[in-house]
Amino acid sequence: MIVRAALDFLGNLGLFALRAAKLAFVPPFEGDMIRRQVGDIGVGSLPLVVACGFAVGLVISLHTRSSLIRFGAESLIPAAQSVSIFSEIGPLVAALLVAGRVGAGIGAELAGMRVDEEIDAVEAFSIDSFKLLVIPRIVACMIALPLLTVFMDVAGFAGGYAAERAASHISLHLYLDRSFAQIRWVTFVPPTLKTVFFGFIVGLISSWFGYTADEGAGGIGRAATNSVVASSLLIIVADVILVKSIFFLFPGTAI
Repeated sequence: MIVRAALDFLGNLGLFALRAAKLAFVPPFEGDMIRRQVGDIGVGSLPLVVACGFAVGLVISLHTRSSLIRFGAESLIPAAQSVSIFSEIGPLVAALLVAGRVGAGIGAELAGMRVDEEIDAVEAFSIDSFKLLVIPRIVACMIALPLLTVFMDVAGFAGGYAAERAASHISLHLYLDRSFAQIRWVTFVPPTLKTVFFGFIVGLISSWFGYTADEGAGGIGRAATNSVVASSLLIIVADVILVKSIFFLFPGTAI
């Protein structure tokens, strides 16, 4: 029964994804709705992403400093921090934060519209509710998440510098030189662009659980919870696959 339920879920989700991919390129395009969703997702998530990024940078600095000093490699601390933040930690943490905040919001919002029969009312006016409500949210997640990742990286870099400044009084100029000595475009661009796929996962999964929610107040809660859990798990699985693909396509990434 569990296997059958899993296969049913994957099959229905696959059809949902194919429908979204098809309608995303069919006019009319809901530009105003997409811009509104990008603003809500990006601006609403920005304080959380920046604060967590700064804290992550501080923690990474503490760990790398205590480890590298043992081997007399103190000069490599800025490079180790920057590579870890830009190549993996920044994109993954930003995606998980968005999955927690935005995924739950989209799932609950669409589920509430389903429970209140607002989706049925939209369709009663011969409007494609899927294209009006689902597509803009998926596209907005795909646009906003790479931008949030950049802010996450910058905040993490600033947190790392703040910790190093307090510990060793290193100048900003020297810290930048040591940090970006090992950074090339393949260290930053491909890991940042992979968050487009993470955004697709968050938007797709949360929209799926919200759009297909059961009626009743319990359906809203389940949609919000399932959106976060499923999005987070799929992001981690996708990250493993994408990291391996990036290493294969861009060997210079694996420093």
